[in-house]
Amino acid sequence: MVTFVNKLTVHGDIEEFLAAKDRVTAHMSAQPGYVGHQTLRLVGSEPVFLELAQWQDAAAHRAAVTHPDFQALVGGLRGLATPEPGLYEVLADRSSTGADPVTAGTR
Repeated sequence: MVTFVNKLTVHGDIEEFLAAKDRVTAHMSAQPGYVGHQTLRLVGSEPVFLELAQWQDAAAHRAAVTHPDFQALVGGLRGLATPEPGLYEVLADRSSTGADPVTAGTR
């Protein structure tokens, strides 16, 4: 499984942004390989959001973002927010090795 993480800094109207984001999410959730989704909003006054979407694998995500309808939908977000996207995978739990995952390799 992989997780798509997209930090979005909103420059336009928040309600317009959320409506456009919801249209993209509805499309993506109907694509093969989609597992789940969550939206987070930064606490405070800055209009910053994190989109987290789980996919079965990178190929499923790639197929979804190259779907002909995707570009038209995501176009509704342009001008409203600046994206910082990335695809992430889970690391194995290092706590069973006794290594501190925060400080391991920093000594």
